[in-house]
Amino acid sequence: MHDGIRRFVVIWAAQLLSIIGSSLTGFVLGVWVYQRNGSATEFVLIMLCAVLPEVLLSPLAGSLADRWDRRRMLMAADAGAAAVTGALALLLVLGSPEVWHVYVITVAGAVFGTFHMAAYHAMMPLIMPQRHLGRANGLMQVADSVRIAAPLLAGTLLVTVGVTGVVVIDLVTFLVTRVVMFAVRLPREVTRPGASAAPEPLRGDLLFGWRYLRARRGLFQLVVVLAAYNLFFGMSGVLVQPLILSFGSAAVLGALMFAGGAGVFAGGLVLSAWGGPRRRVRGVAVFVALGGALLALHSLAPSPWLIAVVAPAFLFTLPFVQGTGMTVLQIKTDPAALGRVLSTVRALTQTATVLTYLAAGPLADRVFEPMLAPGGALSGTLGTVIGTGEGRGIAAIFLITGLCLVLLAPLAYLQPRLRKVESELPDAEDVHAPPEHVPERAGEAVPEPAPEPGAEPVAGRGEADLGTDVARGDSDAALSRP
Repeated sequence: MHDGIRRFVVIWAAQLLSIIGSSLTGFVLGVWVYQRNGSATEFVLIMLCAVLPEVLLSPLAGSLADRWDRRRMLMAADAGAAAVTGALALLLVLGSPEVWHVYVITVAGAVFGTFHMAAYHAMMPLIMPQRHLGRANGLMQVADSVRIAAPLLAGTLLVTVGVTGVVVIDLVTFLVTRVVMFAVRLPREVTRPGASAAPEPLRGDLLFGWRYLRARRGLFQLVVVLAAYNLFFGMSGVLVQPLILSFGSAAVLGALMFAGGAGVFAGGLVLSAWGGPRRRVRGVAVFVALGGALLALHSLAPSPWLIAVVAPAFLFTLPFVQGTGMTVLQIKTDPAALGRVLSTVRALTQTATVLTYLAAGPLADRVFEPMLAPGGALSGTLGTVIGTGEGRGIAAIFLITGLCLVLLAPLAYLQPRLRKVESELPDAEDVHAPPEHVPERAGEAVPEPAPEPGAEPVAGRGEADLGTDVARGDSDAALSRP
């Protein structure tokens, strides 16, 4: 087995164990808050506290991941997250914590998690040989199945070992991860690929990922597609539990959530074995359209048997969209810029998730549920197709978001720069590949790399160049540069 593959599998397995622990803790904290006050608003605030730090701090975390040793940064972030979890365990031992304690702990854990993910996602693509990145991203997507299936395992643990026991399990996973990261030896080109270059001033570096993507329009359009996918998929993802509870029991909800997690797990395993479609952008478009059709099918009837079929089938497509899209971004991004660029991608896609959290509840409760109540504004039209009554307004949101995904796929593929990004934009350097040319004699010139087709320099352009952009009608290009 290739050394890079072996290192990847060992680190991935340790990180997966840590994700399991963190997912269990996050779920039981949400349940604890809801059971304490019965407030859905407080429950949603927990989710926002877990996401907002990533949106706000990802550019800074990505910049530091490209400046510092990535392994040390990851280990430091894990240590900080373990300290936060330890503080939670201490609060639980000393007495029942207040709800505001949970908010503070969730925010602090999310801050350390943001820096952890910046280092992790910048480092992992360089461990695995480039030709196996599709398979690597398949394994990375398996973690999503853990998060989705966490409620079933967490519910069992909550009854057997309690909240304190779940938190202790989380602390043990942090310890295992730290030991593994300390023991695995990683080459310098993985942990600090840009160490020889002088870094930009930090203030300007925070916008580097944005400028990098804007200068490569095909990559930027791909990120827009992934953000739109997160928005539409996330809207349904937030509401799937209320949809199921509108016609099923809590036991049915647990079983269907587990089935959905199994769908993601199976999709991730298939992607890791296959590596993904050869024409990746087209593959993303196909799976977005297929997923949209399956999402829309959730609305047809208030039936647990229907959800048991279409939910795992939809979630099976999830790794192929997100994992394959991420493979394109990794292959086309310079290794020394992976931290900043991928953190910018996460900030943009997670912003869509935040908008979903803010909009899903009001849209369901105040707009579509009343319109699809018996005698509502849509009861005689859309209601004749998907039914009326409790939960049918949420089903309408599934129908609309699914159709939006079906429409998004061809609109994305019709963009020439996105469709041709794999052929027209050169691949980044593969750190496992031998250099194409190393000067053998002192003073021998090193050839300059060829400019990327369609890409413009990120820095060094003056006002005259910006004026040229405006004169030719390319106002977006002008406004995207500082």
